[in-house]
Amino acid sequence: MYLLGIDVGTSSVKVSIVEASSQRKVCSVQYPDVEAPIITVEPNWAEQNPLDWWDYFKQALLKANALGLYDPKAISAIGIAYQMHGLVVVDKEQQVLRNSIIWCDSRAVELGNIAFEEIGRSFNLSHHLNSPGNFTASKLAWVKANEPAVYEKIDKIMLPGDFIAMKLSGQVTTSISALSEGIFWDFKANVLSRTIMDYYGFDDDLIPEILPVFSTHGQIKATVAEELGLSAAVTINYKAGDQPNNALSLNVLQPGEVAATAGTSGVIYGVSDQLIADRESRVNTFAHVNYREDDIRTGVLLCINGTGIMNSWGRKMLGRDLSYEQINAMAGASPIGSKGLQVIPFGNGAERMLNNQTVGASISAIDLNRHETSDILRAIQEGIAYAFRYGLDIMRENNLYPNMIRAGYANLFLSSVFRESFVGATNVPVEIFNHDGSIGAALGAGIGSGYYADFKEAFRSLKPVYTVEPQFVAQYEEHYQQWKELLNKQINSN
Repeated sequence: MYLLGIDVGTSSVKVSIVEASSQRKVCSVQYPDVEAPIITVEPNWAEQNPLDWWDYFKQALLKANALGLYDPKAISAIGIAYQMHGLVVVDKEQQVLRNSIIWCDSRAVELGNIAFEEIGRSFNLSHHLNSPGNFTASKLAWVKANEPAVYEKIDKIMLPGDFIAMKLSGQVTTSISALSEGIFWDFKANVLSRTIMDYYGFDDDLIPEILPVFSTHGQIKATVAEELGLSAAVTINYKAGDQPNNALSLNVLQPGEVAATAGTSGVIYGVSDQLIADRESRVNTFAHVNYREDDIRTGVLLCINGTGIMNSWGRKMLGRDLSYEQINAMAGASPIGSKGLQVIPFGNGAERMLNNQTVGASISAIDLNRHETSDILRAIQEGIAYAFRYGLDIMRENNLYPNMIRAGYANLFLSSVFRESFVGATNVPVEIFNHDGSIGAALGAGIGSGYYADFKEAFRSLKPVYTVEPQFVAQYEEHYQQWKELLNKQINSN
């Protein structure tokens, strides 16, 4: 028996096949091989075509099947992880009405800010745990205000993973965790937020059926099963946003446990048993995958848009023909502090932790006689690490004090320079695991299908590969303070 995990990312869709009994990864495949495009019709807009995600998934699974390492018909359950906060809208025939407005799109910021004030800061923070910001509800409000002809045709709204589940099964579902990430959930009343729905003028019929995260979200359609070589009995048993799912994949489920990722965007995600709300909504709180009304588990999420995408930009500009492994090695040739270079990495839309300001990215203090490519590449990774430190200090303001952070051996955490900079700047050790989001989604499917009795059984084989301890903390602290001063100047100049 096998489990299929799907991770709908911004740059690609990854699938992993996991043998259920041993929890062994059989294979992982992603598609496309190059980074998927983000459509930017206007400044600070970001869209993707949901049908591309569907095609990427099919191509990835067919490539995995072609490896001959497993019998596709022995896959019994599917789990889906997905880029959070995106808006997908379909009509009654389940046809996509427009491109998805994805997580890093900033067009709805002002609508969300107005809602924050008009509904009331105190009410929003106590009931929704967040400002409406540029989350999914505000993105839908933008469509309603600016594309009324599209809005009138909408039958259901959904997140990116819900769309893949719909294409697989024909069924449209959601969960409390998903609704909370769109700012549709009232934590005080534990219902769909009447306040948000009424304020924006949304009809309740737009919201899909609400089911537990770990439950049956549909059975695969016979036509899809035939196309993909799967059994028609396969069910979808788990759906979660990429950051709650990443936490699940690292067995971060209990209060005080913390996970981090550093892909296109960067995230620190801490679990709490409290309804935490940052006074300025710089970090955000959502229902974790194991949230229950009688057993609160929330995920406090620090999201930084400008992390891995900044590193990717550096590679495109300075080493297009080089692999990331080569880029990381080049960065390692520069000393701590990058010979005085400083990089502000916030060039991917409005940053929540900076009060939804669009600060932009910059490279400062370039000495044309001294600095080389390696210095810029290191400064980029150090600047990203300092952005994490800045956000972690906000989480500490909200009484989250991690003494250990868990991360998957992927993306920026593949770089020894970044790992050293991250733990040096934050002064928190990091445990590195060989799990990723697609494997977590597969194990989530095993939990949702009932194959695993509980979380403990699902993660019995999870062990860290190694631990990175903080070094050179004083040096990183000095450079971080210089970076922070530069950031404040850039913020104040906006």
